[in-house]
Amino acid sequence: MSTINLVQEKSGFENILWSRHKGLIVTVLCLGFIFLAWLSGKYGYSGLEVPFYLLAYVIGGYQKAREGLQTLIQEKDLDVDLLMVVAAIGAASIGYWADGAILIFIFSLSGALEGYTLERTNDSIKSIMKLRPEEAIVLQGKLEKRVRVEELKQGDRLLVRPGERIAADGIVREGYSSVNQASITGESIPIDKSTGDEVFAGTMNGQGALVIEMTKPAEATLLAKIIHLVQEAQSERPPSQLFMERFERIYAKIVITGAVLILVLPPFVLGWSWSATIYKAMIFLVVASPCALVSSIMPAVLSGISNGARNGILFKGGAYLESIGAVSVVAFDKTGTLTEGIPRITQVIPYGNYTENEVLSIAASLETWSEHPIAKAIVRKANEKDLTLSTASKMEAVPGFGVHGVVEGQVYRIGKLDLGDLVVDGKLSDEKMKAALNLEKQGNTVIFAQVGTELIGILAVKDTIRTHAKESIDKLKKMGIKVVMLTGDSSSTAQIIGEQVGVDQVYSDLLPEHKVDIIKELGKYGKVAMVGDGVNDAPALAVSSVGIAMGAAGTDVALETANVVLMADDLSKVSYAIALGRRTSRIVKQNVAFAVAVMLLLVLSNFLGSINLPLGVIGHEGSTILVIISGLRLLR
Repeated sequence: MSTINLVQEKSGFENILWSRHKGLIVTVLCLGFIFLAWLSGKYGYSGLEVPFYLLAYVIGGYQKAREGLQTLIQEKDLDVDLLMVVAAIGAASIGYWADGAILIFIFSLSGALEGYTLERTNDSIKSIMKLRPEEAIVLQGKLEKRVRVEELKQGDRLLVRPGERIAADGIVREGYSSVNQASITGESIPIDKSTGDEVFAGTMNGQGALVIEMTKPAEATLLAKIIHLVQEAQSERPPSQLFMERFERIYAKIVITGAVLILVLPPFVLGWSWSATIYKAMIFLVVASPCALVSSIMPAVLSGISNGARNGILFKGGAYLESIGAVSVVAFDKTGTLTEGIPRITQVIPYGNYTENEVLSIAASLETWSEHPIAKAIVRKANEKDLTLSTASKMEAVPGFGVHGVVEGQVYRIGKLDLGDLVVDGKLSDEKMKAALNLEKQGNTVIFAQVGTELIGILAVKDTIRTHAKESIDKLKKMGIKVVMLTGDSSSTAQIIGEQVGVDQVYSDLLPEHKVDIIKELGKYGKVAMVGDGVNDAPALAVSSVGIAMGAAGTDVALETANVVLMADDLSKVSYAIALGRRTSRIVKQNVAFAVAVMLLLVLSNFLGSINLPLGVIGHEGSTILVIISGLRLLR
């Protein structure tokens, strides 16, 4: 049994070695037979020289010839692989066995090196795939049971020990720890997590043990979505690459036609010998092939997508990486995008004999069962201050005001009032009115609390602006990008937030269809990127040149509609994504210009008679490898 296992392990190792390094192994064997052929000729064994060269041709060129013939037969098209093989066979037919063999060797070596360099662009993607743990510990009463992640069910309570990866998205129910979320959100600093906080599958737990209640099945976790989105992005080709692939097919036919003309005309027009003519035609086949041109785009685009994934930016395809670099306008939704989307109590001003805590406690008692965001903000603030809440009775909604009810025998009312009406009717003293107006000018929503006709206090509620929002917008403006804000909020609130974050223009009182109209109108400035998080942003995300969704805070509809997803809800990543898109486009243009220049230089050198076939191959394949390495710069 042990012998069988040993054989199986050896066989498995050989299979892995072959699958990973097949190109290099074939190239080494090809070089070995070329060396044996050279030794045979040098030491008088001329009968072995051609057979060794033939072996080098077959071993080094078989795969490329097979792929080229498949394209020719199945797709009725010529490709670069077949051109190389034809050039090598042509060189051999006129006695240039060594030159043809060197062509096959360098072409094979180039293919192997391309494989290794392109593999680097997939490293980040593979590392994401490895983030998902295979097993998790499920708590069943006092028992711990280790199960496969696929067997987990929503509602399971998972134990995550220090230093372990979290197996599923969920909510912390017990424990306190810092969690490294860099793999999912791109945040470099671990985030403290305690009871009630959300955690994500694939993130690394720190120093404390956590008990997590699983909230999503394995296939619906944020990590699963990331893997799916990145896989889609890898398979989708940008317009420039699709154009280049169409161009390659047409260009290959032009090269064949040019080679035939070179093969036929020079003996009659220029007086060349047939041997020299065929040799020149074979060199032309090699140096005029568009390998470097075709490789100018995808390595750079894949590297850019990989770079983005490492930094918490998911592009759903190379097309969007190209498009985002050309953006002239960025439109931000307000609530949940520029702001956190969670109203918070910023100030409580008590009046009469009431204290700040008493006003807050009464307001929270009235709002305990309400689902309104402002009501939740009031209750949250009371809980933060550990205030004791009373049970309110006889609750009733008051149209245009809020709610009223009985708390400890007193009838209280709480809600919003139109400050304009209050000024006209003189219901507030100058001091109280001034305080309320100042709070509104700062972007707060003002909530009034009263008992009978007596005002007992004012509560100011405000949606907090996201950290670094202003800094991120300033960075966009320095890049020459026009920044606007779209919101359904009133004009006064929108203007205040707009001024605080520094946008160029504010559009307020908008319904979803109005946002679509404005995105279309902004198209007069160039390509428009829309950044949003909610269901109401989905139409605008869809109609924009590039839709950008907030990954953590965003709704499923926004995530599905958007072309780019910011996993950490970090607005600074918008400018990073645009800069990455611009850098990708710049590198692609540099690669294309370099590839065309080298190709023209080699073709001209061939007609001037200053290069031979091996030198042409080195120039051609060298330029191909260089543009691929140039694209890999985006991995940094």
